[in-house]
Amino acid sequence: MTAPGELLTRLTVWAALCAYGLGAGMMLARRNPDAEWRAVARAVWTAGCAFFLAHVVCAFQFYHHWSHTEAYLETAERAAKLTGWHSGSGLYLNYLFAAIWVADTLWQWIAPRGCERRPAWVVNALHTFFLFMIFNGTVVFGHGFARWLGVVLCAGLGVLWIRKSARGIAPAAAIR
Repeated sequence: MTAPGELLTRLTVWAALCAYGLGAGMMLARRNPDAEWRAVARAVWTAGCAFFLAHVVCAFQFYHHWSHTEAYLETAERAAKLTGWHSGSGLYLNYLFAAIWVADTLWQWIAPRGCERRPAWVVNALHTFFLFMIFNGTVVFGHGFARWLGVVLCAGLGVLWIRKSARGIAPAAAIR
């Protein structure tokens, strides 16, 4: 039987992944998203961010006892088992991931017009980094359901991205 803390930690990350995929997918699937469509996508994106932050809180509460050092050491152990490289630096990438998601979410709410007009390279960099983190967190370091959720999410967004590109629409412009 799964402990409640473990279940809550897993559910929050699965919800974050699903909301990220749905929010990004909504923008990629629609040729010319209108204001209402963008508002729904922004709400889903915001929910994903909130779920990810809840996941971080759960992980620190139930796994790391609010100790950065403990989280760093566990990250280093997991990396060493998988890659042979004993480093917890991936934890800092997770902190960066959370900070970028929060910043992007705030930008979408505070200055939606500016967010929509940001350069394509900014949007591409954001989603490339997000998919890199999601792929590593689920497919590379994950197992079971999380791994398959990551595969489906990354593959699905990849297919939508390719379809959008094939229609002659810059994918980055579609996700704004």
